[in-house]
Amino acid sequence: MKTVFDELALLVTESRNPETTDIDILPVEEMLTLMNREDKKVAEAVEKEVPYIAEAVKIVAHAFKNGGRLVYAGAGTSGRLGVLDAAECPPTFGVPNGMVVGLIAGGIEALYQAVEGFEDFPENGAKDVASINLNEKDVLCGIAASKRTPYVLGAIEEAKKRGAKTLAVVCNPREQLQFEVDVAICPVPGPEVIMGSTRLKAGSAQKMVLNMLTTASMIQLGKVYENMMIDLQLNNVKLVERSKKIIMSATGVDYDEAARYLEESGGHVKTAIFMAVTKQPAEVAKKYIDKNDGLLKKAILDFQS
Repeated sequence: MKTVFDELALLVTESRNPETTDIDILPVEEMLTLMNREDKKVAEAVEKEVPYIAEAVKIVAHAFKNGGRLVYAGAGTSGRLGVLDAAECPPTFGVPNGMVVGLIAGGIEALYQAVEGFEDFPENGAKDVASINLNEKDVLCGIAASKRTPYVLGAIEEAKKRGAKTLAVVCNPREQLQFEVDVAICPVPGPEVIMGSTRLKAGSAQKMVLNMLTTASMIQLGKVYENMMIDLQLNNVKLVERSKKIIMSATGVDYDEAARYLEESGGHVKTAIFMAVTKQPAEVAKKYIDKNDGLLKKAILDFQS
């Protein structure tokens, strides 16, 4: 029977990097150059996983369109990355809190400091999944650089029992996976600069994947026009001014006109853009946007046809 030590010994993320054995005696600039060289491997590793990320996006977008949630579950750095991505979705894309959820082993306290031992028990992951009433409309994405975190495995198994779709983001080879999910995303950027410190390359790879999952899914929901955010929430002065700039860039109107359209739209950038392009009032804009499932470009073309 394999011990935890035996399992860790087989993981790429726990192996020693032959390129960085002298990092402790290098001048600072050379040290940083070496780290940067290793970081370049991250994007290449993620690139190889694009077909799997695309399959995952289809699952997530379908869930969103049918009232489901994307729920991340992870421990340590992996859990913090999931919570971060979930927290950024409402202000960026104007979606309600709770549409993307981040579960982290140890709860809120674990965001600020290590909560030892909580990740070692699969029942803790299962309990957290049950606490949010995960159901068949939802998608559970387990995040674990090592592929073996008990908390994450417990969350995935509980999600399966509840009929939810399951994803995994791990930084070890796909052929080494010892559990089944609907889609496994496995970028392998290689051994860390500092052996076992998966907040480095593995964490960067996971962050890139999560960015892609939510951004591409939100685009499918009409949260982006061309390459601009159009459902952002106007929670502060910076976001109000950014909204005016988006309206100006999308339509060619000047600052004062953008401000007027933003006010007349009730602070909704998507509606304001439709109004500026078509010269129609907010009620017409909302009618066509709703008719076209929130897809602004499609709504404008529908009106103009």
